[in-house]
Amino acid sequence: MNLDKLKQAESNFMARYPGGFDDPGMAYIKKKHDVDKLVGFAKDNLGRAAFNQPENLADTILKIVSRSSMVSRFEKPPFKDFINSLNTHEKQSLADAMEKRLYGRNKRQGFEELLGMLTPFKLAKWSVISVVPFYFAPNKEVFVKPTTAKGVLTLLEVEGIEYKPQPTWEFYQGYQKLLGNIKKEVPPTLSPNNAALSGFLMSSF
Repeated sequence: MNLDKLKQAESNFMARYPGGFDDPGMAYIKKKHDVDKLVGFAKDNLGRAAFNQPENLADTILKIVSRSSMVSRFEKPPFKDFINSLNTHEKQSLADAMEKRLYGRNKRQGFEELLGMLTPFKLAKWSVISVVPFYFAPNKEVFVKPTTAKGVLTLLEVEGIEYKPQPTWEFYQGYQKLLGNIKKEVPPTLSPNNAALSGFLMSSF
């Protein structure tokens, strides 16, 4: 990672918004994305007990995807069709996979099970598979937007992490670690959550 370029990006952003994401000039963007509202919804509806009710859980997942400003409007209707097509057994499988992804010791297994369910519907896309975990744990999990992820890797001249359109656990972990390292180098006002951190970097593209 090129720290000089990171610090230049930080300087440019802070020159425009001295308060970082707390700056009054960021109010419109914060309102547009309203991350806190969906984080609260995820917290209220993705507790451990929720996974004992797969019908309700499927509806919760659909609401998060549908309400997220970060998911493309072109991806939302097909995702709704996917959820509505699931039978009771398949909704149980979805609940089991998501529970592993959010709570399990082997999060990779949950990731890959979700990927397996989404692939036949042509929904195995980064935004779809990373959005629910992000709102569940916005300072730990990362939302992977292809254009942003590729831009960050290019901007900071990152080596050893190769972006591919097909989601993989290897890339997710590498990108998650990268953002964690970036967070250590910039003021807290630039990383109220991991999507905001990515947004700050995106402003430098």
